[in-house]
Amino acid sequence: MGGVEDDEPASKRMKLSSEELRRLSNGSTIKEPVAGSSRDLMARPLQSEGGEEVVGSKGVIKKVEFVRIIAKALYSLGYIKSGAHLEEESGIPLHSSVVNVFMRQILEGNWDESVVTLRNIGLTDERTVKSASFLILEQKFFELLDEEKAMDALNTLRTEIAPLGVNDSRVRELSSYIVSPSYCSPTRSLKQDTVRARSRSKLLEELQKLLPATVMVPEGRLEHLVEQALVLQRDACMFHNSLDKEMSLYSDHQCGRDQIPSQALQ
Repeated sequence: MGGVEDDEPASKRMKLSSEELRRLSNGSTIKEPVAGSSRDLMARPLQSEGGEEVVGSKGVIKKVEFVRIIAKALYSLGYIKSGAHLEEESGIPLHSSVVNVFMRQILEGNWDESVVTLRNIGLTDERTVKSASFLILEQKFFELLDEEKAMDALNTLRTEIAPLGVNDSRVRELSSYIVSPSYCSPTRSLKQDTVRARSRSKLLEELQKLLPATVMVPEGRLEHLVEQALVLQRDACMFHNSLDKEMSLYSDHQCGRDQIPSQALQ
């Protein structure tokens, strides 16, 4: 992968991932399973033809991807310790160590370092690298203006953002902010630090959408898959009543004939 080595201890990786995801989204000890527990009834891992371990009776779900989206869902729901335990016990990290470093740099506002780390993640599409760099440097630009460092912001715009050749109209728009009176006011918001931290989290969410899912698992991916499965079941149900919106995850959805009128009352 290059850049940062991925030999960091699992417990340390988990701690870092937990901290970043705690900021973005709003535990208990792990017990050994006993004989005859529900775990014995779960589908056992299979081996795919390509040599990658899979789970499920159909053999189409890659175990690594499955564990990663579950860990992502746990963190998003606020179950930080459970997500960290899952990463540690499975040996499957949610993110590589270099991605964890990248996320930390974004949240801490280390813009120049984060741009360098971005190129060490292993992205093959140069357009994606430039687009992500643009978003990062744009945040750097606004924070410099926020700190009333207009010349530094102008230098960032001229020497770092413009040479990327991404979204020239946005570059012209950014240049207008330098002479905008709103940035010349000496009045500073009392909640400035809070707003800035929140905008960095928003930046990380935007980068998450831009970068490949193999690098950063998309937010709400597990929820999207579950909702998609429920919608497909509902659409395939011949007797589904549109007024009956209740669906359960415990069993496949199927309406009976009693859902449609079958007797004349008058």
